Amino acid sequence: MADTSNNLDELRQRIDQLDDDILRLISERASCAQKVAHLKLAQDKDAVFYRPEREAQVLRRIMALNEGPLDAEEMARLFREIMSACLALEKPIKVSYLGPEGTFTQQAALKHFGESAISLPMAAIDEVFREVEAGAVNYGVVPVENSTEGVVNHTLDTFMDSSIRICGEVVLRIHHHLLVSETTRRDKVSRIYSHPQSFAQCRKWLDAHYPHAERVPVSSNAEAAKLVKTEWHSAAIAGDMAAKLYSLDHVAEKIEDRPDNSTRFLIIGNHDVPMSGEDKTSIVVAMRNQPGALHDLLEPFHRHQIDMTRLETRPSRTGVWNYVFFIDFKGHRDEPRVTAVLEEVQLRAAELRVLGSYPQGVL
Repeated sequence: MADTSNNLDELRQRIDQLDDDILRLISERASCAQKVAHLKLAQDKDAVFYRPEREAQVLRRIMALNEGPLDAEEMARLFREIMSACLALEKPIKVSYLGPEGTFTQQAALKHFGESAISLPMAAIDEVFREVEAGAVNYGVVPVENSTEGVVNHTLDTFMDSSIRICGEVVLRIHHHLLVSETTRRDKVSRIYSHPQSFAQCRKWLDAHYPHAERVPVSSNAEAAKLVKTEWHSAAIAGDMAAKLYSLDHVAEKIEDRPDNSTRFLIIGNHDVPMSGEDKTSIVVAMRNQPGALHDLLEPFHRHQIDMTRLETRPSRTGVWNYVFFIDFKGHRDEPRVTAVLEEVQLRAAELRVLGSYPQGVL
């Protein structure tokens, strides 16, 4: 028994020593970040402190070097928060997102920028774009596609009338929970609030467990959580952030029909992003309405062996039965083969606009 106690004491002493080392090194890193800020400001009073490509490179390096026992993503998340706190010493990042508070979009914003970022909720996607365009915030976060329900058309349509650039992406695993308040009579739930997409993503579970409950669509899952606080016979479908924000209890967890349910969010800003080594490019193309137009658009990608990850079609606003194509593919616009493809597509298209080249999502 004495040996066990001595071993435990030794391990605790070692942990204390390691904590001292970690504290010292984090403080040293923060001091370096402050020096970087001073050097940048000395060269340019409007210097950009947040560099998406640099951050992606750092996180990829950490994940590659990690030997466990923490897994690579968990280690990267720890470093993400350290980087966020250090960046806030230079200049806190302001980020607008599709609100209200407690939505998955806010969760995506914090996952990408860290808890030290200043996040501001907006009522609509076009308001997020407007805040970024006006320079009121540094970046915006908007949903663009869900693995179950497909593309978010409002986001794509807003790009048509905007000069905003895509600066990054983040993929969030979406877990829906059935939530109630402390005053809810759980055996008398007759109404369930949620966003329409969440209802669609949990349809089979609801049919099996609450087939007779009224399903009331609202503007967001956070709004659903808020409504539940005032009613004794209702429940909400929402995520962990909304549950915590409104102090709700879990009746059932992870009720989404597909366990791989994920949503991709775009980081939007006002500047181009240099190459990070593992990048994506997004473009919007308007083709002339003629036979073989789609083939003419796709053929250069095939010939140059460019990996296309998404192709979406939206009605054009310039004429009936005309369409534009939103395309995501791997590679950066400054890579020679990507430049060659874009030049060929430009010659064949009625209009081509590069929405942005940006690091592929790390976390």
